[in-house]
Amino acid sequence: MRRRGLAFLRVYAEASGKRLERLREKPEEWFAESVRFFDVERSRAWVLTRRIAHSAHHRGQLSALLRLRGSSLYSVYGPTADTGGLPGNGAATIYRYPDLDGLLEAAARGGEDEGKGAALPGPGEKSPTERRG
Repeated sequence: MRRRGLAFLRVYAEASGKRLERLREKPEEWFAESVRFFDVERSRAWVLTRRIAHSAHHRGQLSALLRLRGSSLYSVYGPTADTGGLPGNGAATIYRYPDLDGLLEAAARGGEDEGKGAALPGPGEKSPTERRG
């Protein structure tokens, strides 16, 4: 990984940690308060949920592209078809790196850790999707 990419990851990780600390300090009522979201009023909980859903949407787009190149997918928001499929079928959440430090160390080495992550079991015996037919 280029030096700038690694620097970005480090800054992003630090900023994310600070945001998480700040959110943990907020009382439950704070999340129910209304705030401006573009041109409408929404609760902070709604805005946070929208942000998570938006990130998940882009994760889905990237997942499709990675699948087209034949890559296996580790967990980000929960199980994938490569980590056992659906949670209801007992699928595991398996992360590529054990923690943030592990991710940053791999990035510092160039990010080329193919085959060095946790083993992925595949979809299992049941369908890895909720789609029927």
